[in-house]
Amino acid sequence: MRATRSRVAAITLTGVLAVSLTACAAGGESGESGPVDLTMALWSSNEDHLALLTQIGDAYVAEHGDEVASITFEPVTNPDYVAGLTTQIAGGDVPDLAWIPEASGPEFVDSGILHNVGDTLETTEGYALDDILPAALAPWQDEAGGVYAYPFSNSPFALYVNKDLLAAAGQPDVTALVGTPDYTWQTVSDIAAATAGATGSVGLNIPTFNPTNWSAVTMLGNAWGAAPWSADGKTCEFSSPEMIDYLTWYQEQMTRGAIPPVSGNAAPAAFASGDVAFSVAQLSQSGSLDDTFEWSFLPLPAGPEGYHPIVGQAGVSVLERSDNTEQAAGFLAYLTNPENAELLAQFFPPPRESLLNVEVLSKAAPKLSPDEIQTAIIDVVPEATVKPQNAVLSQFSDAVRAGLDPVWSGGDVETAVTGICEQISPILEG
Repeated sequence: MRATRSRVAAITLTGVLAVSLTACAAGGESGESGPVDLTMALWSSNEDHLALLTQIGDAYVAEHGDEVASITFEPVTNPDYVAGLTTQIAGGDVPDLAWIPEASGPEFVDSGILHNVGDTLETTEGYALDDILPAALAPWQDEAGGVYAYPFSNSPFALYVNKDLLAAAGQPDVTALVGTPDYTWQTVSDIAAATAGATGSVGLNIPTFNPTNWSAVTMLGNAWGAAPWSADGKTCEFSSPEMIDYLTWYQEQMTRGAIPPVSGNAAPAAFASGDVAFSVAQLSQSGSLDDTFEWSFLPLPAGPEGYHPIVGQAGVSVLERSDNTEQAAGFLAYLTNPENAELLAQFFPPPRESLLNVEVLSKAAPKLSPDEIQTAIIDVVPEATVKPQNAVLSQFSDAVRAGLDPVWSGGDVETAVTGICEQISPILEG
């Protein structure tokens, strides 16, 4: 569970604007006497996602028409979703609910932007708040027990393997190594380097990584015992021996061709192209794959400090500045109840323990075998940690990006990370 920082201080979200608790104080229950119109801002513009959400929204309106007249789901069109959402909030066009990515969750929670829906979820009949995995809910709570979002997508990172490429390079199928001491990042990188050398393909990539999205790489350091900052978020640990060891290893893999070099903000090669041996990605990537080549979906390998699974999250929240917080909280409880969470599971791995089974998850991942679902999702999610988060991330993310540039270009790792801590420590400690 998260500690709550002072809400007096303003926060900066993606460098776009400062939002303080004072700015959020305008919200509250609707003063209208009739049913209200609700809006929910979301990152996805996927037609299937929107169709399902609209289906659930329409069903809620049919049952609660005396409270809610309509529910509209509005994708934010700004390529930087958080920047678009916060600009919208600052401009007074405040949605009632919003999709919040995990990296920005602590800032939104600590700023007072999000409404506490804990009482609503706790008292809604049949909601079963205790069915939500504690590790999944913790990033959206404070010390007082408030709940500020439902982690509707709780998706583990996994290792996609192009078995045809490995065979073409004369390399072993790592699927057989899962669960053995040989299933490690070092083994995978050795095979990746050999496959890239023999076939001219990409060895191991992380498709969401670019210098701006540096956390897509640093998150894997937990298998080395490395973290970018302390558990309370106030002490820089980029310069720890563990992080130096991990980033040095990563740099070495780029040098020998196991991992492709960083090329500005260019997108890495897609695993679906068939020209990538290994890819670290979430469940959604499976939707782009077919039977063009044989592939498998495996849990992340172990590092020097063992096996450390990771999940990426998105939460859905009620905004404090909404004029309809009571009605919005009621819809949130309906949207994320056990029955609708099972419907959402066809796109978003659920945080509910009762839904972590092959039958439910096969709908979300019809291209995965039951064994892959079991070993790379069901066995992983309960113990997985959320990608590193920090309540002031937007205030120092650019400094980390610049500080890591020498690492990606072959510079001295220790010098680079020491410089990062010198820059960001005053912000973390502030």
